[in-house]
Amino acid sequence: MKNKYDPIEVEKKWQSIWSERQYFKVLDESSRPKYYCLEMFPYPSGKIHMGHVRVYAIGDVISRYKRLRGFHVLHPMGWDAFGLPAENAAIQKGVHPAIWTIKNIETMRKQLQSMGLSYDWEREVTTCVPEYYRWNQWFFIKMFERGLAYKKKSSVNWCPSCATVLANEQVEEGKCWRCESVVTQKELEQWFFKITAYAEQLLADCDQLKNWPERVLTMQKNWIGKSVGAEIEFEIEGQNRFLSVFTTRPDTLYGISFMSIAPEHPLATVLVKGTPYEKEALSFIEKIKSEDKESRMSETGEKEGVFTGSSVIHPLTGEKIPVWIANFVLVEYGTGAVMAVPAHDQRDFEFAKKYGLPVKVVIQSPEKDIAAELPKGAFVSAGLLVNSGSFNGLHSEEAKGKITEHLEKKGKGKSKTNYRLRDWGVSRQRYWGTPIPMIYCDTCGIQAVPETDLPVLLPTDVPFKGEGGSPLAESKSFLDVACPSCGRPARRETDTMDTFVDSSWYFIRYTSPHSVDQPLDSMNGKFWLPVDQYVGGIEHAVLHLLYSRFFTKVLYDLGLVSIREPFTNLLTQGMVIKDGAKMSKSKGNVVDPDYLIKRYGADTSRLFSLFAAPPEKDLDWNDQGVEGSFRFLNKVWNLFLTWQTALAKIQSEGKTSTPEGKMLLRKTHLTIKKISEDMEKDFHFNTAVAALMELFNSVTEYVAVPAKVDKALLKFTLENFALLLSPFAPHISEELWENLGKSEPIFAPAVRYPWPSFDSAELIAEEMTIVIQVNGKLRGKLEIPFQSEAEEIKEMALHDPKVREWIDGKKIGKVIYVEKKLVNIVVH
Repeated sequence: MKNKYDPIEVEKKWQSIWSERQYFKVLDESSRPKYYCLEMFPYPSGKIHMGHVRVYAIGDVISRYKRLRGFHVLHPMGWDAFGLPAENAAIQKGVHPAIWTIKNIETMRKQLQSMGLSYDWEREVTTCVPEYYRWNQWFFIKMFERGLAYKKKSSVNWCPSCATVLANEQVEEGKCWRCESVVTQKELEQWFFKITAYAEQLLADCDQLKNWPERVLTMQKNWIGKSVGAEIEFEIEGQNRFLSVFTTRPDTLYGISFMSIAPEHPLATVLVKGTPYEKEALSFIEKIKSEDKESRMSETGEKEGVFTGSSVIHPLTGEKIPVWIANFVLVEYGTGAVMAVPAHDQRDFEFAKKYGLPVKVVIQSPEKDIAAELPKGAFVSAGLLVNSGSFNGLHSEEAKGKITEHLEKKGKGKSKTNYRLRDWGVSRQRYWGTPIPMIYCDTCGIQAVPETDLPVLLPTDVPFKGEGGSPLAESKSFLDVACPSCGRPARRETDTMDTFVDSSWYFIRYTSPHSVDQPLDSMNGKFWLPVDQYVGGIEHAVLHLLYSRFFTKVLYDLGLVSIREPFTNLLTQGMVIKDGAKMSKSKGNVVDPDYLIKRYGADTSRLFSLFAAPPEKDLDWNDQGVEGSFRFLNKVWNLFLTWQTALAKIQSEGKTSTPEGKMLLRKTHLTIKKISEDMEKDFHFNTAVAALMELFNSVTEYVAVPAKVDKALLKFTLENFALLLSPFAPHISEELWENLGKSEPIFAPAVRYPWPSFDSAELIAEEMTIVIQVNGKLRGKLEIPFQSEAEEIKEMALHDPKVREWIDGKKIGKVIYVEKKLVNIVVH
C-alpha cells in the first residue's frame, strides 16, 4: 500500500479491473436466486447532479450487498432519451436532437462510470434508438387492435402566435414560454390509451404492494379516485335534451339550488345561445379556458361563474334549477356538470354566497341547528334528512341508496361507480419522440402500419422552427405513404408518443436488451421479473408508476409477461438540500459531483450521501460532513497500512484468549449483526455506516498497545471490516482486501466471497463497562464481570482509586445505579 490514500488512483485501478474482467456482467444462469435491483433511469441532460449520486449510490449498495449474499443480481442502466429539451436545443442551438442526446449520453455515462457503479453496461437501453422505439410502436398497434388505443377530440394548450400545441411545462403563468402570447385551449384530435379499462385492477392491486411507501399508495389511490354514487339526468327546460350529473351525494338531491357546468362543457355554448347572458357568458368561457386547470381546482382559489340564462328540471320535484358556468368545474371530471348543494358542499357554499343563490338545508345534525350554523360554512357530515319529501327522517347513508333506487324506477338516474382517472393522452405534436404507427386513408380510414414495416423511423429532413405544429408534418418523405389496405395515396400520423410510454416498460426490456424478434425473451422475463427493488424520486409516485403498472397489466393480457405488478419493493429517496432549499441551478446552491469526485473520490461521495441521512429522508448537504467522510477513509487506510507487514503472513482466526481480544471479537460480531439487519430492514445505511465507524474506533483502541495485539484476531477483524465496508466504499475496500493478502477481489464473480456471518455465542458479553460519575460528571470506569450484582458494583465504584480523590472528605448523599450502564455518586 502507498503511504498516502490517493482515491483517484485507487478508483481508476479498480474500475479498470471490474470493467476489463466484466465482473458485473449478468450471465445466463439460474442456479442462484435472482435479485433485480433498479434505479429510475435518467434523462440525458448532459450532467449528473447530487440527486443522481444519491439515488445511484443507494441502488449500488443494495446490488453489491445482494451479490455478497449469493444472489444472481441484475443491475442495469439506460437512458430516457426522448423528450422536449432535445427539441428545444435543436430550435435554439441548431443541433439535431439525436446528436445532442447521444453526446449527452456519452458524457453522463463516463460520469456514472467514475462513481464505480456495478452496472452491466452491456444491457444499456436507450429509448431514442429504433431498436427500442420499434417496440413502442408494436405495443401501440396491439393496443389499437384491442380497443385500448383510440383517437378522440381533446382540449390542448394552444399558442396562436406560434401556431403550435404546448406541453404543460411550456405554459408559464398562462403564457407561451417562447413568445409570451396568451395560451388558449383548443380542441384537437388526440390519441389515447384506455387506462380506465384497468382502473379497478390498478386500484385493487394496490393492496398487493405491501412493500411500497404508504404515501405513494395513497397518491395512487387518490389519482384513480374511485367514487360510488348516482348518475342523474336533468331535463333542460324547453329543449329535448338532458344534462347528466354524477354525484356521490344523492342524499342531498332535494338541496339543489343551482347547477354548475364546466366552461368547456359541450352544452355551455348551447345553453347561453339567444339569452341575454350570451355575450357575457361566451367572454367568460374564453377567459377561463386560458387559465391553468390546477389553479381552477384549488380549494383557496376564487370561485367565479356566470348565469347561462337556462334552467333544468329537478327530476323529483319538477322545480326549475338555474344553470351556471363555473370556473372550478372541469370537463375532465365526472360529466363536467355538478349539482350544487350549497348547504352541504363548501365549494358550492362559497359560490352561492358570492352570487346570492339560495341555500337549502336537507341534512340535519342531532347535535346542532345546521341552519343557524350556516354562516360558518357548509355542513358536510352525515345526518338525518329534512326538507326531502318522503325521505325525511332517513339517515343520509341509507337515503343514498333509497333515492338512487327511486330515480332508477322513474328512469331519471342509476347507480354508478366513477373514477377520477382519465384515459392517458399520448399524442404529442413534437419531433423527438416515437412516431405513432398509424396511417390515414380517405377510403379505408385509420390503418395500423403493418408490423413488417416497423419501425417507423423518424425522418432527418425536418426543420426545427418551434412553430406550426408537429415538425413531422413538414417532411414529405415521411408524410406521404401508400395505404396498407388499398394501396392508394395516404398520409402518416405526424404526432409522436408521450415519453412516459418509453419509461413504462424499459425495466422489462432490460431482461432482454438485445432481443431482435420480440420485445423480450419470455424465459428471461419469467426469470427476472418482477423488479425486486425499485429506487427513485417521490415526484414519480403517480404518473410513471401508474403507467408502468398499466403497461405491465396490458402485457400480461397479451401473454408477454407472467406478472401483473412490475415492482415488488419501492424506495423513494429524499431530496438533496443545501442552504435550506433543494439543489438547483436557479438557486445557485448546486454542488458539482465531478468536482467532488475529483477532490475526494467516489467512495467519499458515496459514503457521505449514505451516512448523512436515511435514504427516504431529505439529505442536508454539509461540506464538513464530506470532509469527515474523507478523513474517516484516510484513517482506515493508515491503520491497514500500519499493520500490513505485521499481518502479511498471519492466518486470520476468529477467536482469542485475552480480555481485550474478546471485547474486540464481540464488537466485530455485533457489528456484522447490526449492519446485516440494517441492510435487510428498510435499508438503514446511515446507521450501518455509523456501526462501521464504531468498529473502527474499537480497532484503534485495541491496537493502541501493539505488544498486546493478537495478530490473528486483528486480521480476522480487518477482513470482516473490509467486507462490511465494500458495498458503501467499494474501491478502497478492494484495495484493503488485496493488501490483506487476498488473491482474488471481493467482487470477483468466480470467488463470491460470502457476506460475513455473526456467531450468536460471541455476542454474549463476559464483561461490561460501567461509567462512574460524581455529581453527574465522568470520573472513572469499571471493567467488571457481566453478572455482577448491583450492591457489589456500587461498592467497587466507591473504592475505585480515581474516584476516591473526588469523594474523600465529602459527605456521600446517595449512590445511584443505572443497570449495566453507570453509577452516579452524589456528594455534598
